[in-house]
Amino acid sequence: MSEESVPVVETAWLTLPDLVEVLGEPLGRIRRLLDDRHLVGSKRTGVFAVPEVFVVDGEPLGSLRGTVIVLQDAGFSDDELIDWLITEEDSIGAAPIDALRRGRKAEVRRVAQSLA
Repeated sequence: MSEESVPVVETAWLTLPDLVEVLGEPLGRIRRLLDDRHLVGSKRTGVFAVPEVFVVDGEPLGSLRGTVIVLQDAGFSDDELIDWLITEEDSIGAAPIDALRRGRKAEVRRVAQSLA
């Protein structure tokens, strides 16, 4: 990702206690969701947090896990893949997370695979 890329999706960041409340799950289950890559977060705000756009209707976005795995396979760190997901991608015409939330999983993963 170029240094000029600026995240375009405005998102709140959910800390672990926020995730417990939003997902209605105990902390152990939240940690398992993170370990299993259903959610991914960062300490960029000083405390570990997950972008709120990764959660839909009180659940981790279903198409997020496979996309995260594709990006990890392409060599992306957690911070890099979060930035890629929330920054406009010209080949998609939107931020990848927006496309995922609109059901465009195959298109997003195809572009993600091309980054390897």
